[in-house]
Amino acid sequence: MKDNKIAKKITTFPIIAYTLLVIILPLLYIFIISFYESDNYGGMIITFTLENYLKIIDIVYIKVFLKSFLIALITTIICICIAYPLALILKKQSAKFQRVAIILVNIPFITNSLIRTYGWVVLLRKEGIVNSLIQTLHITDHPLSLMYNNFGIIVGLVYTLLPFMILPVYNAVSKLDNHLIEASYDLGASKITTFFKVIVPETLPGVFSGSLMVFIPAIGYFFISDILGGGKLMLIGNLIKNQFLTARNWPFGAAISIFLIIITFGLVKVYQKCGGNMDDLGGA
Repeated sequence: MKDNKIAKKITTFPIIAYTLLVIILPLLYIFIISFYESDNYGGMIITFTLENYLKIIDIVYIKVFLKSFLIALITTIICICIAYPLALILKKQSAKFQRVAIILVNIPFITNSLIRTYGWVVLLRKEGIVNSLIQTLHITDHPLSLMYNNFGIIVGLVYTLLPFMILPVYNAVSKLDNHLIEASYDLGASKITTFFKVIVPETLPGVFSGSLMVFIPAIGYFFISDILGGGKLMLIGNLIKNQFLTARNWPFGAAISIFLIIITFGLVKVYQKCGGNMDDLGGA
C-alpha cells in the first residue's frame, strides 16, 4: 500500500509541477500586477491600486466588451446552426462513414490556425476567389467587402471554432436513444414535436458544452480580428494584446485579463447550473 502511494505521487508530480509552473504561477503574477500602476516609460510602479479595474467600466471599454460578446454570440449561434443538423445527418449514416466524417472534422487541428486564417485572406479579399466567382456568375458587377469588417471576423471565427461545436454536439446526438424517437412517433407526435420535445432536451447538454467551447475563445481570438478585421475593429483580445505590446500598460492589460477570466468562470458556472457536466467539456 505504501509503495502504491509513493508510485502515485511520483506519477502525478510532473502534472502538478506543470500546472504550477505553466498555469498557476503566471496567473498569480498577472493577478498581482493588475493592482500595480504603470509609469510613463512602460514600466510598473509597485503599489496597490484599484484604478485599473475601475478604468474597465469606462464607456469606451464597455462598448468593446459588448461588441466582443455580440460577435462571440453570433459566432456561437452560427456554429450551432451548422453543427446540429450535421450531427443529426451523421447519426443516420453507417459507423464507417461517421468515423471518416469525424476524422475530417479533426483534420484542421493538424494545421496551425494562424495559417488557416491567412488562407481566408486569399478567399475573401477583393481580388480573391470568392469575389472572382460571384463576378463571373454575374451576381454582382463589383467586388464585395468581405474582409476588414465584422463579416470577415465572424467567418474566421466560425471556421476556426466550428469543430469545437461539432464534436460535443455529435457526441450528444450519437448517444440519443432511437427507442425514444420511435415511441414518440408511435404516440402520434409529429416530426417537429418529436424534435423539440425529445431530441432537443436529450442533446441539450452537448449544445451547452459546444456553446461554451466556442463562445469563450471567440472573445479572445485577437489574431483573427487582426488578420480578417485588418486591425480596424477592437475586441477584448485585441485590447489586451495592445495593452501589453503597444501601450506597454501591463497593469491595465492584466486587469482586463483577470476580468475576462472571471467572466469565463461565470459562464462555466452557468453551464453547470443548466445541467452541464464538466466531463463533457473534457471529452469534447
